[in-house]
Parts: sequence; structure tokens; C-alpha cells
Amino acid sequence: MSSSLARFEKHINVTESGKLAVDILASETALSKQQLKKVMLKGAVWVTTGKKTQRLRRAKRQLDIGQTLHIYYDEHVLDCEPAEPELIADMGQYSIWNKPYGMLSQGSKWGDHCTITRWAEQHLTPQRNAFVVHRLDRAANGLIIVAHEKKAAALLSGLFQSRQIEKRYQIWVEGEFSEQATVDNPVKVDLDLDGRHAVSFFTRLKFDASKQQSLLDVRIETGRKHQIRQHAASLGHPVVGDRLYGNILQQENLQLKAYFMAFRCPYTAEEKQFNLLIN
Repeated sequence: MSSSLARFEKHINVTESGKLAVDILASETALSKQQLKKVMLKGAVWVTTGKKTQRLRRAKRQLDIGQTLHIYYDEHVLDCEPAEPELIADMGQYSIWNKPYGMLSQGSKWGDHCTITRWAEQHLTPQRNAFVVHRLDRAANGLIIVAHEKKAAALLSGLFQSRQIEKRYQIWVEGEFSEQATVDNPVKVDLDLDGRHAVSFFTRLKFDASKQQSLLDVRIETGRKHQIRQHAASLGHPVVGDRLYGNILQQENLQLKAYFMAFRCPYTAEEKQFNLLIN
């Protein structure tokens, strides 16, 4: 394939009813039907009907006049292979996963095949839809909830918003963190991020003198984008492997793990607790 096709997007107005999506795309792009089927399965093709736009995965879907096909082709994105997550618990209406480094919480218009939600849709038995409840950075790893009903997504999102889900993290940071940061006296960072209130608490667990790195336990009161990473960096102890807020030459993966989660199940009212350091 020519380099000119490495990345492009195309928007096609459907002018003839009954034609198959893959045939329309093949006539409007330089991609073969086999390539297009793979692109569609990876979530890079969309269809607009009226005011609604959604992913289109079925190559033999017949389209109608007035609809619009969208293809967002990016070789780099589509060639990525998703890392395999670990299923921790399947609760039916939702599931708990151990998301690995490199896997996304949600997709983009360019595809969703490397997301935890798409993985869940393709690998759970029985097969179910999957909805985003909360996010975990691509570079981070650990516990994440995936909803399988819109109602479950709303209920669980409500628990996050009302801070009824306890989450804890462990991070390795650069340098020797204060020994005064104990369980009873953690270092508190109250620093707004993007104009929104954000609070984090850091407790030192141990110091590795050979690497000049400290292991910290982290609890957050809010859930802002890159909150732990930015707050740790503000203390002068960026997370190991953080090339955005720390050392840009760092070769290690981001050392940030969401290891603990506890909440009351919105369906059974049972207390649920998950700990990757024990399980």
C-alpha cells in the first residue's frame, strides 16, 4: 500500500439504496474488500443516519439514500495488537478486569480494537455489549470496571461521582520520598488540575537505594486526568516511566498500578473488594 494511504479519512454520502457498505467503501477507496472488512471489525468505519452516528462493523450491511459512511484509516492504529487483559470477576451486568500496560480504556474514531471494552465484548461468555464506566491511562495498569448494560454503566458511574468507590494505587517514583509520609500522616496534595479540584494522598512504603526510587501507596479523593502523575511530579517525585511529566528519556513502562477497589454492588448491595496484591 502506498504511503499516501497510511492515514486518511473519507466521508461518503449514500446515493443509492440497497448497496452493501463494503462495496461502497471499495468503490471510494483504494482498499480491497478484505482489508475493509478488517478495518470495519476494528471499529474505524462509522455510519450516520439522521443525527445518529455509530460504528459499523458489518460489511454486508445494506445502506439507504441519505446515510453517510465514514472511514478513518490509520495504518499505525490498525496494526496495533491489543495486550491481553485478565478477567478478575464477571458479575453479569458488569465485570472487573486487570488492564495491562498499553491497553486503552476507550477507543477513538480511528478504531477500538485495542480497548478493554472491545476485548470484553469479544471474549466474554455469554457475549454482551460493553460500556465505559471510568478510565485508566493507557500507560497505567490495574483494576477497571466494564459495564454490560446501560443501566449498569449509569449506576456504577454514579458511584464514582459520589465517591462511593474506594480505589488505591501503588507507584514507583524517582528519588527518596519523605519518611514522614506514613499511613497516619500521608502527604496531601491539594492542587487543581485544568481548573478542577483534585486531592491526592501519598504514603511511603519503601525506598530502593540501589535504584533511588520509592514505592508509594496512593489514595485519591477525585479522579482527574493524569491526577496521580501530575500530583507526584508536583512534589518533585515523578512516577517512574512517566515521559509526560517526568524524564522524557525514561525507558521503563509507567510504574502506576490500580491495585485495590471496593464498593457496594448496586444490584445485590453486597460489599465487593478486589485487591491485585492478594488475589
